[in-house]
Amino acid sequence: MSIQPAQESDFHAIVRLLDETALPHADLTPEHLAHFLVARDGDTVVGVVGMEARGDAALLRSLAVAADRRGGGWASRLVDALEARARESGIRTLYLLTTTAEGFFARRGYQSAERDAVPDAIRATEEFRGICPASAVCMARPLVPMAEPVPVS
Repeated sequence: MSIQPAQESDFHAIVRLLDETALPHADLTPEHLAHFLVARDGDTVVGVVGMEARGDAALLRSLAVAADRRGGGWASRLVDALEARARESGIRTLYLLTTTAEGFFARRGYQSAERDAVPDAIRATEEFRGICPASAVCMARPLVPMAEPVPVS
């Protein structure tokens, strides 16, 4: 399996995976996929994660792994890859909303955040304004830039 940038041709497979995992996607369009990654097994999409970037902040969304692939660390690998991509894009903080994965994200360094403290641009996303329920936990994680490798003499 490999993690790769999502392609527009992956759209229907991503929507199917989000349906299977009961994640919201009413606002998702093929244009969003520019900031999405997929885990592939051959030609089959078996995992997905995305972000909606707004300046130096982004909303992490749509983390899903096919039921028959769970427990193999693919969710962590997808988030690691998305965080690396976010850093490269100048994102300083990732925000998310979750109703089921608070523990997973807490173990990865995300902390509960007050919705009012989230930047207006993130709060203006469709997912934040109404697609995710008001009962969803809001979490945030600052992204520290990766240190430059130390040259070896």
